[in-house]
Amino acid sequence: MPDCIFCKLANGEIPVPFIYEDEAVVAFQDMHPQAPVHVLIVPKTHVADIDALASHQDGERILGQVLRAIPKVADKLGIRQNGYRLINNCGADAGQTIAHVHFHLLGGKVLGDKIV
Repeated sequence: MPDCIFCKLANGEIPVPFIYEDEAVVAFQDMHPQAPVHVLIVPKTHVADIDALASHQDGERILGQVLRAIPKVADKLGIRQNGYRLINNCGADAGQTIAHVHFHLLGGKVLGDKIV
């Protein structure tokens, strides 16, 4: 998708330091962190949101690639052992501001009962 900022970040068109990268997924710092550790995990394939991912012909494969990356990212950030929170926002009312499915990985402190 030519106008998608996450596509541009994932393909290197806009440089950003990756915390993690494999053939299908990238992870990088959130610009507005809500916890000591707050990174975005983004599939390189453009899909607008989790609803679109559910009906995408490769949705299960893409989600599987993201799921395999999550513990690797958490390990790299040193938060896997103590725990972390994974959040996906779907649509404007949920707070999704970029129409490219992505997941927020938060940790580095006790997060409590609230979402963030």
